[in-house]
Amino acid sequence: MTPYMVGEVHYYSTEIGGELVLFDTGPPTPEAIVELERSVDLKRLKHLFVTHCHIDHDGLAAYIEEHSDARIFFPAKDIARLRRGEEWVEGFRSLITSAGFPAELSRSLLDAFHTPHRYPERFEAAEESDSAARLGISVIDCSGHSQSDLVYVVNGQAVTGDILLRDIFQSSELTPSADDPFTRFSNYHAYCKSIPRIVGLRGLTILPAHRYSIDGVDETVLFYIRKLLERARLVKRYAGIEKVSEVVASICGDTPVAPVITYIKASEIYFLRDFLADPGPLKAALEGVDLFDGVRELYSAALA
Repeated sequence: MTPYMVGEVHYYSTEIGGELVLFDTGPPTPEAIVELERSVDLKRLKHLFVTHCHIDHDGLAAYIEEHSDARIFFPAKDIARLRRGEEWVEGFRSLITSAGFPAELSRSLLDAFHTPHRYPERFEAAEESDSAARLGISVIDCSGHSQSDLVYVVNGQAVTGDILLRDIFQSSELTPSADDPFTRFSNYHAYCKSIPRIVGLRGLTILPAHRYSIDGVDETVLFYIRKLLERARLVKRYAGIEKVSEVVASICGDTPVAPVITYIKASEIYFLRDFLADPGPLKAALEGVDLFDGVRELYSAALA
């Protein structure tokens, strides 16, 4: 289990050619450390591949660095973000305040998710990894939930992080672009580009980060798209309200909302507004993988 809304989080290990490989780490909690030590022989660990740098997926990377000789591989976009450091933090603060939220919200979010986040000192880009190629691990960019989501495919299995989750609408992440920290990253447009790659995982055994299985790649993608379209209809009602903070307040009403919930709702609204402003890429992506008929009516209703 984790202290986060998603509940349990999974990491996976395998041995390839006598080399122990770990995918993701779990969160930086005492309980997670005990479980990691119990289930993974860190003295033998050679490689750590992280799907994306959210704290429940890479939270023990620094611990692994200290207790093993493993090479650590992060997504290239996360490495670019980390190297920009304070620039990225300032860009994040600017995004939150430009959405109409008080500066206190950005401080709360940074304190919750970034200040306690301890990164290793040494890491490499997974997409450029000679180890992945040598071990027969395919590295696939499936960004959308975050701007750095990677899928690792090996021996007929796919470690998919947060991109394929059963009965969970994996919210997008409101964040600055790793390439330009003062520009908002468009999760929606990234997700549209990722759909063919995600559907290309058909036939593989999916190893999700949360829950223990999925009902199938097509079914899981369609679940996500249906939720997206249903929520787009709701967000469209507030098209006349410019500030995202005011839309969140209208949706949530007078009920007190925790900072993380406010952030998740704001992230969703940006994603959905991007869709409403430019719905074509989603339709084209779904038509390209023969899934559009499954959401045709909802798509039309969302845009009506």
